[in-house]
Amino acid sequence: MTILVTGATGNIGRKTVDHLLERGATNVRALTNNPTKADLPDHVEVADGYLRRLDTLPEAFEDVTRMYLAPAPDTVADVLELARDAGVEYIVDLSGEHESWWGTVTRAVEDSGIPWTHLWPGDFMENCLLWAEQIRRTGAVHEPYPDAASAPIAMDDIAAVAATALLDPTPGTSHLLTGPETLTRTQLVAHIAAATGNDVRFVTTSRDDALAHLRPSMGENAEFYVDTVLPLLDAEPTPANTTVEAVTGVPATTFAAWARANADAFR
Repeated sequence: MTILVTGATGNIGRKTVDHLLERGATNVRALTNNPTKADLPDHVEVADGYLRRLDTLPEAFEDVTRMYLAPAPDTVADVLELARDAGVEYIVDLSGEHESWWGTVTRAVEDSGIPWTHLWPGDFMENCLLWAEQIRRTGAVHEPYPDAASAPIAMDDIAAVAATALLDPTPGTSHLLTGPETLTRTQLVAHIAAATGNDVRFVTTSRDDALAHLRPSMGENAEFYVDTVLPLLDAEPTPANTTVEAVTGVPATTFAAWARANADAFR
């Protein structure tokens, strides 16, 4: 059995490779657009390819029975057709609920006829790294919704669920993935302050001021974040669940632990 991990040098794909190896997988193939810089373990087979370079995929799919599918909405239908023709028997995809931004991937996987398990994560803990620039510069996070709340999940926990699903298939399952607790923006900032040992504050500010502080790290995505994401989290806080622990047998990473592990990014 060969397991293919697409996007294998991306944030979640690379961690999925590690979790597969930790769980005893022996035939792991990693699809990467830059094999010379992949820095993968020696016993992992490296395939030169990319989900948006369809001509590279038939060779990468040879003898593959299970696949972790990174999201590439613009080519996903063609990717899945190639996978089906190559004999891929099971897919674990990173996607989202049908009506969400990543629902295109979900629907394409379901339409492919290949058995699947969906991974639907919410807010990533790593998204808070977008605050790092303004924290280092001003000692504060400037946003208009202090009570906007989510249940952020560590990317490593998503990868752990992906590896578990690949090795112990549960076809037809959709895993809504969160961290272990729902936290407001002010609570997230308080955890970062405790982890760094610095006086990091949350400053409730205007939309325009928030955009000014976010654009250096978010660019054109700052408007969507301030105008769409934050109001939604303020009106409908994301509830936490225990899916990570239920699937992997290991409790999900707390934000406090993640903040301690990443404290240097905010100093």
